[in-house]
Amino acid sequence: MAIALPVLAVAVGYAAWRGHRARATAVVLAMAAVPVLVVPLKLWIDRTGPLTAESGYYPSGHTATAMVAYCGAALLLRPRTGRGWAMPVAVGLSAATGIGLVLRGYHWPLDVLGSWLLCGMVLALLVTALRWIDNRRAVGSEAGAP
Repeated sequence: MAIALPVLAVAVGYAAWRGHRARATAVVLAMAAVPVLVVPLKLWIDRTGPLTAESGYYPSGHTATAMVAYCGAALLLRPRTGRGWAMPVAVGLSAATGIGLVLRGYHWPLDVLGSWLLCGMVLALLVTALRWIDNRRAVGSEAGAP
């Protein structure tokens, strides 16, 4: 989270500065949805971690945060980077975060997989919202053209 959230903040600031405030807002709302979805699931499922008797490990909040932050930043940067390097880097960083949490003993593999699936749905909704925003922006610019 110490890296993913600042990366997202820079991407959101850049998008807003470039006049893409609606896109930036959509990504911020997707990021805000992460704790809203993850925390109740952690409380409801009440699963212990691999190296502790404490509960609240499923799904992995760190994995969810990393995935939405990195992929959200990549989606904001897509107009500048095309379909090139941003999304593969975001997916790689998200995967590395989840795998690292498992290897360090902080989470079971299923904790990470659950976060990936949950946030995959969040990101699918985000992509749909961004397409809608882009289409509205394109229609608005065509209507104003002479």
